[in-house]
Amino acid sequence: QVQLVESGGGLVQPGGSLRLSCAASGSIFSINAMGWYRQAPEKQRELVAVMNSVGRTNYTNSVKGRFTISRDNAKNTVYLQMNSLKPEDTAVYYCNAVIRHSLAEPTPQIYWGQGTQVTVSS
Repeated sequence: QVQLVESGGGLVQPGGSLRLSCAASGSIFSINAMGWYRQAPEKQRELVAVMNSVGRTNYTNSVKGRFTISRDNAKNTVYLQMNSLKPEDTAVYYCNAVIRHSLAEPTPQIYWGQGTQVTVSS
């Protein structure tokens, strides 16, 4: 019913920047929140940043001041601008969205993107 398509990952040197994008499409009445999670090898998936429908944001401590999340509600798209990247930011980054399908369905559903690899290495 809903697809999340991510783009923007890749290989970057320490101190560099990348911008991730995630576009949601399909049966969408409203999007409660959109955000990014990441999973490094042999580690649990963790929240990176999230933005709710009124623009309130939350970041994990390790990325505060370096990463910025933003949304284009007209395009159902969320972005993650990542600056001053460090090797420890290397992970697969997953887009996440909490989506309500219709006015008749008050319970939102959680969707995940397929993941995009971010590698920070010299």
